[in-house]
Amino acid sequence: MEYDALLLVSFGGPEGMDDVIPFLENVLRGRNVPRERMLSVAKHYEMFGGVSPINQQNRNLIAALQAELGEHGPKLPIYWGNRNWHPLLPDTLRKMTSDGVQHALAFVTSAYSSDSSCRQYRQNIADAQAAVGPAAPRIDKLRAFYNHPLFIEANVEHVRDAWSRLDAGARTQLVFTAHSIPEAMAATCEYAAQLAEAGRLIAGALGVENWRLVYQSRSGSPSQPWLGPDVLDCLRELSAQGVEEVVVAPIGFVSDHMEIVYDLDTEAQNLAHELGLKMARAATAGTHPSFINMIRELILERVAAEAPRFLGTRGPAHDACPVDCCLPSR
Repeated sequence: MEYDALLLVSFGGPEGMDDVIPFLENVLRGRNVPRERMLSVAKHYEMFGGVSPINQQNRNLIAALQAELGEHGPKLPIYWGNRNWHPLLPDTLRKMTSDGVQHALAFVTSAYSSDSSCRQYRQNIADAQAAVGPAAPRIDKLRAFYNHPLFIEANVEHVRDAWSRLDAGARTQLVFTAHSIPEAMAATCEYAAQLAEAGRLIAGALGVENWRLVYQSRSGSPSQPWLGPDVLDCLRELSAQGVEEVVVAPIGFVSDHMEIVYDLDTEAQNLAHELGLKMARAATAGTHPSFINMIRELILERVAAEAPRFLGTRGPAHDACPVDCCLPSR
């Protein structure tokens, strides 16, 4: 099939204090989240001057991908549109339409399947197409890639690097983290199973038996069950069990943003210090060469009909999402 562009689709983040409240209002629009909770999250951004690292990380990703495609092909122009902050998807699609793009592939910066990490992005793209009108380009989303060999490889190398910063004795524990979602949402998708498989593949490649999958950054009502255990509770439990060192690897994320720099690098690291735990945080996939190469492979699956690669027994994720895939929780 012929494609004439690649669209990078991401969450977005503020790049200054004036952006923080409008950004959070975009994120929380239509959700039953008290304003007090929003303002408490805004304070996290204030600690970093109102700047989330995610936009610059996406710029770095685009630059690395442009170099990869420029050298090895296919040579596609790359556009960038966010769900919640500039550059917003409707503006990007208007630019693509003006440039004459007819049929684009979309790479979403999420490796897993759920309503919030896949289906909502598909809806965001559809809404942007509707806002632009009938001339908007057709867009096909690339598949989820949680078990792609190169995604696993990038995470393995980052965990190994974090491990090397500790003594790495028998009392070292590997903890994988991902953004928590409501249990009702998790019941309609394979999010938790995919995360467990990614964790198993990474730990297996490292020869590590002491590993756990935990969650972080829950934002819903305390009365609503969300996936757990929470990373902070996990650290407390590990300390009580006599664990002395922990490697925390946020495999549920492909780039750093506030859930990394505050929830892990600040909050979890401070707790680890209080507990007397040595904690090393592994980097996200970011611009690791294997991750960049993986994106190119996903593109080639579509433009050159190359066979999809995967590890484990679950097989590759589907190209076209079924109508009932990752339904929103009721």
